[in-house]
Amino acid sequence: MFVFVCAGCGAELTAPLSRVHLPAHAHQTYGNGAQLPVLMQSGSYAVEPEPWGPPWRKWEEVDPDEAAARGVYARVHALSGGAPGAIVIAPRDVRGTRLIPEQRGGACCGIDGADGPNMACEACGLLVATRIDDCSLWQAVWLAPNAVHRLPVEGTATTEPLSWKELTEQTEGTAPLEPIATWAGPWSGSSHYWSWSPRWEAAAGRALAHLLAASEGHPVTVPKGLTEEVFQRALDALLPAGLPERHAVLAGPGLPAPDPGAGILLVPVHPQTGQIWTPAGPATSAYPVPLEFGVWLWLAFPTPHLPVPMAGRVPEDVLRDEPLPPRPGYLFRADRKTFLHTLVRLPEVRGAWLREIVEDLARHRRMDIF
Repeated sequence: MFVFVCAGCGAELTAPLSRVHLPAHAHQTYGNGAQLPVLMQSGSYAVEPEPWGPPWRKWEEVDPDEAAARGVYARVHALSGGAPGAIVIAPRDVRGTRLIPEQRGGACCGIDGADGPNMACEACGLLVATRIDDCSLWQAVWLAPNAVHRLPVEGTATTEPLSWKELTEQTEGTAPLEPIATWAGPWSGSSHYWSWSPRWEAAAGRALAHLLAASEGHPVTVPKGLTEEVFQRALDALLPAGLPERHAVLAGPGLPAPDPGAGILLVPVHPQTGQIWTPAGPATSAYPVPLEFGVWLWLAFPTPHLPVPMAGRVPEDVLRDEPLPPRPGYLFRADRKTFLHTLVRLPEVRGAWLREIVEDLARHRRMDIF
């Protein structure tokens, strides 16, 4: 366990925290007017390894060699000039700070952090963090890496991360559908609608970029069912037809060993360490496509469907389902921002056919796959 303290005066700024993997949806912008929940579970923190936040430089202002040295291999709208290593925590874990409301950025319903740090150390006034809680953004506090220090908490023992087996047994999968709260107006309060989970859309955006890289320009198929519903439409739209197909399969703890001939594996990311699961044996040469653990768990071990409603008296051993589960009125779409953020950072994007996808993304958006 660690606490973060002010680099200026040493005052404690957080509750005791333990490190976890940065979620795929950390920088997601979702919908219009959506009230997204808190990004991080209380008691945890994650680190953004890349530069994050203002100032921003447009792509035309960045030398391609500099971008490549930062691991960005294709055109993006802008690159951050902020410091790498920003630390994200839950707002309830902040201590000893005060908010500077005039630094709210260009937000409409809250604070979006566009103006940079908006929280100061209460003891010395040093700007130490950025609070974000605007609509369509995940609620979070980002500690400035050059304004805080991490200190171990005395008396806390080092704990080993859960094993893959323990994770599979103790973790609940992330449901693919969830209610989204929206602002309905200052007089009518809030309302809700059922939607594909923003977490799923972000996780799929990251995985889709890896699937394209793994395809080497060939068509790719994924397992039938929900996996197909999430990925196949986008793969068919983005990949050329006519060449021999490559097959992606689900693999990971608790599943049978993947076929040695499988070229692409959809595998989980450890939620604590960020480690990607790898198989033993011949399948180690397959391309691992990372999926957030909760999403992978639901795909690998899906929750059984509820019984079909029936007429007449319902037997005692049949679960009644009234009303029927809601379902979005649109097909699944991967998160475009997460997809693009991932794809431009894969070395394979330097190939002509993948670069064309990046440059032609507006057309693919009209295909309604993002």
